[in-house]
Amino acid sequence: MKIHEFQGKALLRQAGISVPAGVAAKTPDEAAAAFDQLGGKLAVVKAQIHAGGRGKGTIKDNPSQRGVELVKTREDAKRVAAALLGKELVTIQTGPEGKMVQQVLVEAGCDIDRELYLGIVVDRACSLPVLMVSNEGGMNIEEVAAETPEKIFLEPFHPADGLQSYQVRKLCHRLGIKGDSIRSAEKLMKGLCKLFVDLDCSIVEVNPLVVTKQGDLMALDAKINFDDNAMFRHKDLAELRDLSEEDPAEVRAGNAGLSYVQLEGNIGCLVNGAGLAMSTMDLVKLHGGQPANFLDVGGGAQVDQVTEAFRILLGDKNVKAVLVNIFGGIMRCTTIANAILEAYKQVDFNVPLVVRLEGTEVEEGRKILANSGIKVIAAEGLTDAAKKVVAAAGAA
Repeated sequence: MKIHEFQGKALLRQAGISVPAGVAAKTPDEAAAAFDQLGGKLAVVKAQIHAGGRGKGTIKDNPSQRGVELVKTREDAKRVAAALLGKELVTIQTGPEGKMVQQVLVEAGCDIDRELYLGIVVDRACSLPVLMVSNEGGMNIEEVAAETPEKIFLEPFHPADGLQSYQVRKLCHRLGIKGDSIRSAEKLMKGLCKLFVDLDCSIVEVNPLVVTKQGDLMALDAKINFDDNAMFRHKDLAELRDLSEEDPAEVRAGNAGLSYVQLEGNIGCLVNGAGLAMSTMDLVKLHGGQPANFLDVGGGAQVDQVTEAFRILLGDKNVKAVLVNIFGGIMRCTTIANAILEAYKQVDFNVPLVVRLEGTEVEEGRKILANSGIKVIAAEGLTDAAKKVVAAAGAA
């Protein structure tokens, strides 16, 4: 689960981590009032969307307008907010379609001496969370990792023990942080690592992390994602979810207990098991097709869930054919066959359907489809299924 920057900074503030004062605004007038409330001579207006690269991003119909802009008056804050709100911001992470800006963060300026990078993720190689820092803050950290990985410094830490003081000192030495700034760094780094563990985060990223002219470390940005599997422990965090930032089909699938990711192709894929789904997508690509989605109905899906999966697939106007690829272990092939019949009753099934069934109750499932009277393209084996669905999509 993702949250907005202003929400992340509120969590950092609660954890005692230094962040600039800021106010979220949903209208230009609210942005002007926020500038007055901050009471300074300099502020920054930042578009709030679930994507990075906002500072270099531009409004789709106004390329001169960036997603982040410094302002010096309340009139400037109102003008910039008006240029952002209700507009589509295109960044390196949104793709060309962009994301609609529905609120902005008006934040107090600060005296920046240096910009650093800080991130925390789980490193599966060592089975521990790892704190990453770099002197190359305020820029695309992916480029730094690819081109100059030696500029990124890593410190794994145990969730029960947290980041240790000697690790902070080691990182400060590598970053050139000295004197009283080390105490500020220790409070911030340890606090962020504790927050990462306590809130079951999947990522915490601060870019840039700044050293002010007074020598204090401050989080000038806050990207926080949470592990969906741990949300039952954090009912308060679940309230921060912004459904308007998420793909409606993915939200709908999640509510039905399905794993779904929207893609850009024209072949809908309904598969049971994540590994089989990935293999199915690979084979579709291998034979010249383009998957429209990743959809895993899981091993124990019921008829109503599979029927909902078909509704989601067929709700995508780009889908020209559907491939059902089921290997019945826990999932029974008869369940899929009955779900297909139910989908034909309830959904406007107007594209070719290719079905490959193997496993538990496979013969019974094939008979159900063969005797149903509906038009199904049967496939023997995954390669045969991929070839047939690519051909069907091309002919549609």
